[in-house]
Amino acid sequence: MSQQQFSELDFFKKRLSQTESLLGVKQRQIDSLLEITRAVNNNMPITALARIYENILHAQMGVEKVALFIQDKEDQCMCLTSAEVPPALLNYDCKEKFALYTFITPVAAIEDPMLEGFEYLIPVVHNKKSIGLALVGSFGNELSDTKEEKLKFIQTITNIIIVANENKKLVKSQIDQLVMQKELKLAADMQNMLVPSNLPNNEVIEASAFYKPHKNIGGDYYDFVQISDYEYAFCISDISGKGIPAAILMANFQANMRILLTRRYPLTQFVDVLNGKVCEITKGEKFITCFIAVYNCKTRKLQYVNAGHNPSILLDNEKIQLLEEGCTILGMFEHLPFISSGEVAVNPGAVIVNYTDGLSEAMNNEGELFEIERLIDFVNLNNTLGLTDFTTKLIDQVIAFKQDTDFDDDITLLTLRLK
Repeated sequence: MSQQQFSELDFFKKRLSQTESLLGVKQRQIDSLLEITRAVNNNMPITALARIYENILHAQMGVEKVALFIQDKEDQCMCLTSAEVPPALLNYDCKEKFALYTFITPVAAIEDPMLEGFEYLIPVVHNKKSIGLALVGSFGNELSDTKEEKLKFIQTITNIIIVANENKKLVKSQIDQLVMQKELKLAADMQNMLVPSNLPNNEVIEASAFYKPHKNIGGDYYDFVQISDYEYAFCISDISGKGIPAAILMANFQANMRILLTRRYPLTQFVDVLNGKVCEITKGEKFITCFIAVYNCKTRKLQYVNAGHNPSILLDNEKIQLLEEGCTILGMFEHLPFISSGEVAVNPGAVIVNYTDGLSEAMNNEGELFEIERLIDFVNLNNTLGLTDFTTKLIDQVIAFKQDTDFDDDITLLTLRLK
């Protein structure tokens, strides 16, 4: 065999050895990708994924130093890897600064002394948003793969891990939203069960109501209770706040009110005790306005207490009276500073309109409020209607008044005709 042939054979052997070495590198990279993919599919926590990531870069690629950052639940930057990373860098607030980088960048170009010992910044951008990054130090001396190829591989596994974590956060957020929606629907259904669905329409009283929370769960409440053969109690209230806290307070308010009604307190004492119950529950952090009345169909007397609520409108013998006598709102003071009750004798056919401020303060495009004057005009013009038609027509008029603006509060209406 000639010298030239020996040289060619040595050349091919070297090429074969380099190719085999490169194939070994690629096989290890494929194995690493499979390991990470299995870990992701097994829903391993991000901390476990970070350990696998760190091991691959150290043991298989000879990367001396690595720091992997992600966006945490509060959308802050958090370091998941710690080996060979300076303690100060573990708490490094990189979110705002590193959001500027959308491609692999040499650390030398960033000019930050905190990043000493690292060579490259590898960002992860998902849906046009920076969601994480890796800082990697110098590589080992393995010649079977170029630095560019190593960076591409590191970029690939960095993307897999960080995007997997982002997708997990998204799925969890979606699940949390679905759970919250179901809980809100359940709470709304339970709240609707608290207000009476069957109101009387007999020889003594005709009643009609409308209740629409601003969202699924509101802070308004109305009730109607027959407390003896000839006495009827009714109320309407507005609880500060919205959502589940208001719904819970509403449920407690109803329970206490109905229990206290069975004890047959004088009305002023009843309201005073009810105020104490509200204070026990709310600790002075939430308040309730309410209008509570008891009607005696034998004596035809209506006794009431208005606790800081919108004045109910009484139309009797074509005369309007606003029922304002009472006290301050409930829950503000442990002991009410003053309390009084109003009493009126009513004639057959008298109409009482009880409402919350979501109706009187409904606003149109011009910034005008519906206000009590429009409500009084409506009562004067439509009081001969059946109360179901009365309620429907009034709500339609409020909707027409608001034009195309959305309601920004709960709306509750309770109307009674005392026959």
